Amino acid sequence: MVPLVHHRILTLVIGLFILSYFGGASELHAGAGNDADAPFAEGSDIIRIASPFRTLTLDPIKSVFTGSIETFGQLYSRLLRRDEAGELQPGLARRWEVSDDGTEYTFYLRDAKFSDGSPITADDVAFSLLRMRDDPEAAYSASVSNLVSAEALDKTTVRVTLVEPNAPFLDVMEICFLGIVSKSDVLRRGADKAFAGDPVTSGPYRVKQWKPNDRIVLEPNPHYWRKGYPLNDGAELIEVVDENTRIAMLLAGEIDAVRSIPWSQVEILKKSGSVQVPYEPAILIWVVLLNHDRPPFNDIRVRQAAALALDRELMARVVTWGIAKTANTTLPEYVNFHHSSYAGWPHDMDRARQLIDEAGAQGQEVVVNIAAPDPTSEQLALIFQAQWAQIGLRMRILKMDQALDEQRLQDGDYDASINWWYNEGFDPDLAVKWAVCGSCGNRSYYTNYQNDEVDRLTAEAARTMDTDKRRSIYHRIQEISTTEVSQIPLFYPPWSNAYSNKLEGLLLTPSTQWTLENARHTR
Repeated sequence: MVPLVHHRILTLVIGLFILSYFGGASELHAGAGNDADAPFAEGSDIIRIASPFRTLTLDPIKSVFTGSIETFGQLYSRLLRRDEAGELQPGLARRWEVSDDGTEYTFYLRDAKFSDGSPITADDVAFSLLRMRDDPEAAYSASVSNLVSAEALDKTTVRVTLVEPNAPFLDVMEICFLGIVSKSDVLRRGADKAFAGDPVTSGPYRVKQWKPNDRIVLEPNPHYWRKGYPLNDGAELIEVVDENTRIAMLLAGEIDAVRSIPWSQVEILKKSGSVQVPYEPAILIWVVLLNHDRPPFNDIRVRQAAALALDRELMARVVTWGIAKTANTTLPEYVNFHHSSYAGWPHDMDRARQLIDEAGAQGQEVVVNIAAPDPTSEQLALIFQAQWAQIGLRMRILKMDQALDEQRLQDGDYDASINWWYNEGFDPDLAVKWAVCGSCGNRSYYTNYQNDEVDRLTAEAARTMDTDKRRSIYHRIQEISTTEVSQIPLFYPPWSNAYSNKLEGLLLTPSTQWTLENARHTR
């Protein structure tokens, strides 16, 4: 286990660097790993992926967190799909038509079946879309907030009517939350039972076994509409919180892929000869979420001071080993219409101290929540603590379990949170609605940031079909939300996942979807 020894040395180096530069101290945590029992027959071509992210539910409308999202993509097909190049292609809809005024979309379904052998019909499609819009427990209803109706014209034709023309509508029809579910099954068993552990699926896999907080075991859907897929005999998505355990399992050949390799280990693993660690593009941004509803971050001067005090270029260099790019706006770099020429926040301690003095916030305590164990968040927290102390903000780090961190974030029970988020596709509509739109369903990613002009521009951008005009609107949104510090953007990293050399066809797309149905072992 030489790479693990190197990792501990490198972690110590980073810790000593932080100590010498900032005078802080670090406490590292390790979680228990999971065993790798194999419920499949020996000799089967089973793809095993270890990830720190939990599958919280099998109901595609009920969670927006990473582990669930990666699972949804394997269980539920959408009207459209993205190919390996990221281009939209027909999915369950073999073709579609758009009305002259851009408010009606008619989708013509292919001959496809659910995992129980029943046909996928226009009724199922309409039910799935309206369920996301109307269910009070839907986690991302903003994605279909412009939907007036979805109706089956016959068994294979569904018409969707919108409030007004919507430029990103087809992109939205591909996101994993809008996977098509069986109307008859959900109505017969009720949503709680239908998605409790053995859902009727429309994607490449069905559930063989789900052990929450451990793993989900998938087997091929025998009725999947893409004939010949998946190329493997099934998969296991194994939840392993501790990063060292994940890497040890990969090097021992117990698993085939690992989510979230620590930046300090990337080059070491590349030299092992048995794994690959490509830098995969991600529509991803690391941020500091600030609670705008309570002191001290309800004061724009304190938010701006906090942003000015953080040396984000240093963070990207030290924490990600120079791999990530410093963020300049509130939107991810790879999203369409990213405002790449915008300067963003400089590192200016003098101006930060001045703003803190003006706000009367000297000595104010700030509690920063982080999900642990997460070395990246813990390293960032130490840097924040040191740099905010230099402008008079006393920071306390509060570490907690991932599930509790997510719950407290949704409840608004925090001052600040080290976090990251990604966009489901390249169109910025959902990114803006998720992160900076106060009236779009999730309180600007639970920060309670509210700007009426941003909300108005968000709606205008969605209905604007002219590309140049949309670009101008999204640039303005980024300028306003960055200046007002809706969140503090930190850096734009690629995905850092590791794959066995014995595996081909598997990657994580920019929109956080595994190409699992294309994966197989080569030897």
